[in-house]
Amino acid sequence: MTNDGDGSRTATSSRAGDYLPIADHGVIGDMRTAAVVGVDGRINWFCSPRFDSPSVFGALLDAEGGGAWTIEQFDGDITTRQFYLPESNVLVTRFMSDDGVAEVQDLMPVVKAHDPDHRTRIVRRIAAVRGTVRFRVRVAPRFDYGRAEHEVSLDGDREAVFVSREQRLYLAATTDLEIVADRDVEASVTLGTGECVTFVLAPDEITDQLAEHDCSSALVAETVAFWQDWISRSTYTGRWREMINRSALTLKLLTHEPTGAVVSAVTAGLPEEIGGERNWDYRYVWIRDTAFTLYALLRLGFTDEAGAFMNWLTCRFDPDGKSGADGDPKNDGNLEKDTGPLRLMYTLDGDPPPPETRLEHWEGYRGTGPVVIGNAAADQLQLDIYGELIDSVYLFNKYGPGISFGSWELLCDVAGWLVENWDRPDQSIWEVRTDPDDYVYSRVMSWVALERMIRVSRQRGLPGDVVGWMAARDDIFHQIMTRGWNDDLQAFVQTLDSDRLDASLLLIPAVKLLAPTDNRFLSTLERIEESLVSDSLVFRYQTADGEDGISGSEGTFSLCSFWYVEALTRTGRLADARLALEKMFTHANHLGLYAEEIGLTGEQLGNLPQAFTHLALISAATNLDRRLDS
Repeated sequence: MTNDGDGSRTATSSRAGDYLPIADHGVIGDMRTAAVVGVDGRINWFCSPRFDSPSVFGALLDAEGGGAWTIEQFDGDITTRQFYLPESNVLVTRFMSDDGVAEVQDLMPVVKAHDPDHRTRIVRRIAAVRGTVRFRVRVAPRFDYGRAEHEVSLDGDREAVFVSREQRLYLAATTDLEIVADRDVEASVTLGTGECVTFVLAPDEITDQLAEHDCSSALVAETVAFWQDWISRSTYTGRWREMINRSALTLKLLTHEPTGAVVSAVTAGLPEEIGGERNWDYRYVWIRDTAFTLYALLRLGFTDEAGAFMNWLTCRFDPDGKSGADGDPKNDGNLEKDTGPLRLMYTLDGDPPPPETRLEHWEGYRGTGPVVIGNAAADQLQLDIYGELIDSVYLFNKYGPGISFGSWELLCDVAGWLVENWDRPDQSIWEVRTDPDDYVYSRVMSWVALERMIRVSRQRGLPGDVVGWMAARDDIFHQIMTRGWNDDLQAFVQTLDSDRLDASLLLIPAVKLLAPTDNRFLSTLERIEESLVSDSLVFRYQTADGEDGISGSEGTFSLCSFWYVEALTRTGRLADARLALEKMFTHANHLGLYAEEIGLTGEQLGNLPQAFTHLALISAATNLDRRLDS
């Protein structure tokens, strides 16, 4: 990077060695925000106080100017390993050398659900397991994506406060601290076998009583117990329990407990292609992603999360509060017909995401800019979200306590809007940056929305325009079967009357549009295997440079790869499905985490951990398990 004299910097050639592979990271969190921890012990992504707040540590996207919390061992050749304490989101990084073995325990404490006294903080405990080890710890925040200057001061020898224009961070330690480079804090520690030192970083002042508790080993045990108690409620006992439990714990970590919303990933700006421009911000609440997440958690017996999200969701399309749901009903003022009764994504509070902005002063991961925050796709029309949403409501009504009458009335309003608008062009599930088009997947999910409304009405005896819903549902079905089908290809296609394939149509039997043994689906699956599948990894669609409004290419989409497993399962190709699933497991990182995509050489690409990928893993594995046992 070069300094331009005005505080900004211009990207030159990035040193790849400054950046760990995307897969070489773990995540800790407290269901308010999260931190990304590299296998080298470096926290290089942390947004405070929430998932969607500006970053405090952002070295993941700019090694020089992003800020990080590093823990470096002084002596010898170091080997590091990471693992989670069993069935928890408490991360351990082991440092091993000829001088000894040490462990760094990283956690964001959570001791009970819906704790009114919860305080977000990062706790890092360094313990010597064997021998004598020496570490240098450096806390170097860079507030507001590295744009805000700050000052630092010490309060005694073991407390520090970082102060920017908009934010403060408090640091407490059980060892002496010193200010370095005018704005960072360092500590040098030497530990013998059995000795440890603890650091606590928080956006709120750390009282003596809180510091004493946070620096105790009891806090680690309490946090582990919280996560273990939660995952113990899973009803899944099948073949792939470890992978499914890790995915469930990851989805829970992505849940914002105060509101019940679910963010799609912890990070922003990680590239789908090194050197490309597909670098999006996923720290928001996608209706689609959350609906799929609830489906996955309901499969495992978790109903509380679905209920919490239903309350959050009801407030999004209930400006008058007639549902009586908990919380203050909220309307972002964007209920015009051109966008529909729901946005496709929101902030945690239910507001529109901020405008898409480029952080020109950051070089991006391994020099892959632009770094984008905010998300312009928020203004798109994506009709498929209504099918994914109402399908999840249907499952919640079937396996959970059931929806309230007020919520049902609101869904009837949504269904009425969809009856009038299902045949409009949109951008559909992949959020392309071209003009709207007639996407077949959007028609499929519009059919799902109305079909599920009819089911719920009949099962519960709830009133609704069933006759109107049935008429529209049948019109959609006929259009899919005529204009969504290409006779020459013998396949369903991406848009009406086209010849392009799309992996989203792997879901046709999963949503019950057609039987998995229907010749039309079997033929579509064959065409997708021929054109979009590479060694069990699946591309979203046939990418030609610029055809989706974005230059460059991308990796295979892990969500689609798990959909492929599920499609194979439903068509009865169980051996193929099991092999594809086991191959996908090899693409998880050392902790069982997945980013959004996988490159053809096996590297993880895109933001992490990706809710889409983990929820699809749960669905694919549980369905295959059931078929193998039948």
